[in-house]
Amino acid sequence: MTLEERVTQLKELSPRVQDMILNAIKSAGDRAVQRAADLTPPVGGDISGTNTRSGELKQHWESDSDTTPKKLGDTYTVLLANDKDYASYVNDGHRMDRHFVPGLYINPYSGLMEYDPGAQVGIVVGTKTSYVPGVYMVERAKDTFHWVLEDKLDKVTEVLK
Repeated sequence: MTLEERVTQLKELSPRVQDMILNAIKSAGDRAVQRAADLTPPVGGDISGTNTRSGELKQHWESDSDTTPKKLGDTYTVLLANDKDYASYVNDGHRMDRHFVPGLYINPYSGLMEYDPGAQVGIVVGTKTSYVPGVYMVERAKDTFHWVLEDKLDKVTEVLK
């Protein structure tokens, strides 16, 4: 094949390659969002901790992220996001301090913890540990994005051979 024939062939492939690249980026973005959600508590049967029963943090990965590739200059971007105000604390870890909560008490009849803002009582609450380690779901989702994108782009380069 002559050089001119190869240039013509590559020009004909250009729109197809462009679509393959966009699909690869979209697919990698979708997998990253799914990975972040999979790593967000509750994981498995664990439902301990604040806000883990509702699954609200987990659900916001899909609704707040945008995996449609946007072209900015010569680069494409996708957005992995979670707008819950405590998402960074779950991802990066956080300190836990013991503190007094007015109105919180243990009902002597039921043995359950109850809250009455008008009650003249309170309890010191906190955790056994002073630091809760992070889950690092964002970093691990980014790793998934790069792995999937590299795999998909390897298939694009096979088309060019």
